[in-house]
Amino acid sequence: DVCVEGESGLLSVVPDSCVAQWNRSTGELHFGNGSQCKIYSAEKPKELKGPQHHRAWCEELAKWRNPGDTWENLMLALRLGERPRCVVTTTPKPVGLLLDLASRPNVRITGGSTYANARNLAPSFLDEILRYEGSRLGEQEIHGRLLADYEGAAWRRDWLDRDRITATELPPLARV
Repeated sequence: DVCVEGESGLLSVVPDSCVAQWNRSTGELHFGNGSQCKIYSAEKPKELKGPQHHRAWCEELAKWRNPGDTWENLMLALRLGERPRCVVTTTPKPVGLLLDLASRPNVRITGGSTYANARNLAPSFLDEILRYEGSRLGEQEIHGRLLADYEGAAWRRDWLDRDRITATELPPLARV
């Protein structure tokens, strides 16, 4: 709904003359130059088994119910062309897949703030969201920062990663 038909979706930014056909029921968008977009739902990761693509756009990855399965199937479907690419647009919440992606050397992170997008937002929304300025929620929602640790948590993620040991490093257990 939002990515294709929304106020800032593809159909609102691509000139009508470039769109050959949009079929909402099949989730297919065809352009006059032969390019095609196929819409999938993260709620149905198995639908990504079999298709093959050059590019992918993942919206709100931090809200996916099955992030691991969906991501794995999508990566297996990105197999066409010399440099298949994927872009992720999401609220930067500290979920496992997003933290994993952020740590990979081949991943580039860009960001933006609510302030940079203020002219496109309702004044009432700005009034509400800007109340969180100076808080952790404000860092995430206003400034788009990925906060890996939860406020008040007994452990920090970097402590766990620093002190992690493998099963082969453990002494043999004589009694459990």
